[in-house]
Amino acid sequence: MTSSSTTSQPHLFGVLAGLFLAIGISFAASILANTWVHLRESQIITTAGSARQNIKSDLVVWDGELTVEHKTLAEAHAKFQQDFNLVQNFLKQREFPNFTVSPVKIQEIYRGKNSSDAESDITREIVGYRLIQGFQISSSQISGITRLAAENLELLGQDVALQTRTIQFIYTKVEDTRVQMASAATADARRRAEEIANQGGRTIAHLRTAKMGVVQINPVHSTATSWEGNNDTSTFEKTIIVTVSAEFALN
Repeated sequence: MTSSSTTSQPHLFGVLAGLFLAIGISFAASILANTWVHLRESQIITTAGSARQNIKSDLVVWDGELTVEHKTLAEAHAKFQQDFNLVQNFLKQREFPNFTVSPVKIQEIYRGKNSSDAESDITREIVGYRLIQGFQISSSQISGITRLAAENLELLGQDVALQTRTIQFIYTKVEDTRVQMASAATADARRRAEEIANQGGRTIAHLRTAKMGVVQINPVHSTATSWEGNNDTSTFEKTIIVTVSAEFALN
């Protein structure tokens, strides 16, 4: 009695496994069939296409900062005037005579009393003044600006503290390139639509609508994306990616 019950259990499990497998295959086939039915019945198909192109920046923006410190404001001002003239000559020698400057910032330099002093938190002594002025150069001379950023260290030998804050590499022809690449992105969308339509026994008739997406400008080999679009300014060479969402009529 016990032996017969034990023998029937594996058989029952096998029957159930086969039944579940058959149901799964049937369900998958049903989904696939419905997909092709919808494709056959539909009159439109929507796909997305993209185009990619490597570009080089055509504008560079260099931001530098001159800093001077001295014990008195008069001495700091005199030193600042001297350093400013040296920076101006430095830029002219490198064929960048045109630059813009920001207003001079004046900062007081404090030294607090010893921490053991009861008034250390409220009493501070002015020990000097710091003058800061920003410089900016916009130029199409990419290599010249990059050399400038490296050579400004020479001014340190003259006791001039001019440092590079940022260098931005900008591509100014984004809109023109975007329009030119839209055609390639639309063609890519059409190829995708044709592949899908062919699987359902249909053909593409004509383009109904096309909508261009945001532009992604990334460092070369980067695939980063964002809903707002990317605009990399950290590298000279970049990759621009344009996407198009297209709707096609079906035959």
